[in-house]
Amino acid sequence: MFFQDATPDTSGYMIAGFAITFIVMALYVASIYLRNRNLHQDMTLLEEMDKPAQPVKATQPKKSPAIHSNNNKSAKPVTKKSRQK
Repeated sequence: MFFQDATPDTSGYMIAGFAITFIVMALYVASIYLRNRNLHQDMTLLEEMDKPAQPVKATQPKKSPAIHSNNNKSAKPVTKKSRQK
């Protein structure tokens, strides 16, 4: 009588346990992947910020010849002698 009881069928619980285990492991692997990707993005950003800034070339605006004719160094100065010629 002691060994006449049938073994209960627990295969459904086994399948559910494996499914839950695989889902939890997949979420964990996805979490590690996303953290690694964000870490590399942060490292790239910090390396970008660590680089010295490129010197900005100061560009002078184009001058209109009529307004800024006195600043033209190639022009001859106007003197009394040059007017008499």
